[in-house]
Amino acid sequence: MASSAPRYARAFAEVAESARLDTTAAQQQMRDFAETLAGSIELREVLETPSIEMSAKLKVLDTIAGRIGMLAQVRNLIAVIIEHRRLSELDEIVSEYKQVVDERAGATEARITSARPLNAEDRAQLEAQIAKLAGARVRANYSEDTTLLGGAVVEIGSTVYDGSVRAQLQQLKQRLVNA
Repeated sequence: MASSAPRYARAFAEVAESARLDTTAAQQQMRDFAETLAGSIELREVLETPSIEMSAKLKVLDTIAGRIGMLAQVRNLIAVIIEHRRLSELDEIVSEYKQVVDERAGATEARITSARPLNAEDRAQLEAQIAKLAGARVRANYSEDTTLLGGAVVEIGSTVYDGSVRAQLQQLKQRLVNA
């Protein structure tokens, strides 16, 4: 059975856009609820058990929504997900929604792994180059890996650009072996 997460994500993106919601806040509230759900066996049992009345499930949801100040639209999305028995897809829906929002904003996420910490100037230059490469604004997540020796590895979606010294040495080694 194919996942319905993309449909829910696109539908929620339409609702969020028409209501002019703060997409960052909506994403965070969805993630917070997903984390709460993942951390509570009792909550999952209540919300996923078919024999429990929907009205009781909504009371539980409304209590949680009230405590965390959840946007009404986020609450309604979660209510629909509960009603359609799709809670197991919540993490995927949140992820898909993030992608839809990024796509509409003309942004992309890049994972950058460098051999050493990068200063603000280096980050800005690297992000500008990646934005040209991706043809979109870039939201970068940085990490470090000293085994790279130097340079950086950039991942944009499923594409990897490996400009590390380690990769260059491996390519040189391969050329020498083949020669």
